[in-house]
Amino acid sequence: MKTLFTNIKELLQVRETSIDKVSGKEMATLPIIKDAFLLVENDIIIDFGSMDVCPKIENASIIDATGKVILPTWIDSHTHIVYAGNRIQEFVDRINGLSYEEIFNRGGGILNSAKKLNEASEDEIYEQSKIRLEEVMQQGTGAVEIKSGYGLTVEGELKMLRVIKRLKENYTLPIKATFLGAHAFPSEYKDNHAAYIDLIINEMLPKIAEENLADYIDAFLETGYFSVEETIKIMKAGKKYGLIPKIHVNQFTAIEGIKACVENGALSVDHLEIVNDEDIEVLKNSNTMPVALPSCSYFISIPYTPARKMMNAGLPIALATDYNPGTTPSGNMNFVVATACIKMKMTPEEAINAATINGAYAMGISNTHGSITKGKKANIIITKPITTYYQLPYEFGSNLIEKVMINGKLIS
Repeated sequence: MKTLFTNIKELLQVRETSIDKVSGKEMATLPIIKDAFLLVENDIIIDFGSMDVCPKIENASIIDATGKVILPTWIDSHTHIVYAGNRIQEFVDRINGLSYEEIFNRGGGILNSAKKLNEASEDEIYEQSKIRLEEVMQQGTGAVEIKSGYGLTVEGELKMLRVIKRLKENYTLPIKATFLGAHAFPSEYKDNHAAYIDLIINEMLPKIAEENLADYIDAFLETGYFSVEETIKIMKAGKKYGLIPKIHVNQFTAIEGIKACVENGALSVDHLEIVNDEDIEVLKNSNTMPVALPSCSYFISIPYTPARKMMNAGLPIALATDYNPGTTPSGNMNFVVATACIKMKMTPEEAINAATINGAYAMGISNTHGSITKGKKANIIITKPITTYYQLPYEFGSNLIEKVMINGKLIS
């Protein structure tokens, strides 16, 4: 089956040749064709160009996109979308003056989510999580990474990863699973870190590998959570099972965690609200993608990733939501892109590159997703009639998406 989009006002992120990512000054360039066509066959992009060379296609479904913008779907490379319940009370606690650390020390935060998750059945968690997944798809997300990390027990972590596997099986968008057993230390291991790390390495990892439940491994490398040395041990253990590191780091403090991640071949380092010159030097000429999570900064009022400083140093940046019940209860990538423009002073071109092709790199899928390129998957956003793609971040509170196509099919 062929679908031909005609009279597209602006066709964004057009790449004749497939690329992995864009970095530094290149992030300011977003290739566009105005008054364009796009041809999709089954689930693959097979042609595009300006309307003056639009082919005549027999038996094609023709969609007139007059006044509309088409771009690749958002790639959300960092989420915790599988969880049970919510943490609404903690939201109110923060308004009343409690810090993230104070809430955690009172048994809130990650430990609160772990309690709720371990009390819920796999079916209950799946039913809650699929609603969130369907919502973000409607908001234009066409690929998503999902982490475990709210189990903090062998069975709890396996339960989360099995839910992610069910989502993979039942939905057509790419989903990558990340094992985040090293999210926090359970209360019973508060004074015995070595025993919990031993549980992760010797009990959780073998069972996860046996059931083929994860693609990546993660840890919350941060003061008060997992140290540099502990995280290195976890990264090395995961790599023995083929799990590439994608690590939470530099959310609150800079403790040479980025250096450890780069040296251990991390695909991405995520959060980066605090970044120093040494961190930037380490990231230069590495294969590690820095991932910013601006809606987390917005929600809990912490600094924003210094994107301009990093791009000026020649680095790439990806954007993701950090969708989770405690610090970012939203998976709306449109808001992420807008917030990156408004608060991080990224241009719309830089933010769209960060949320598409660079997000695909951070998920390990840039060969198939993230740009309008012949041979790539037909995962696209069709906007409502708008004046320019700049309107997407400008009207940050409006839903400007008319349709979303995943694998060549318009989702309902």
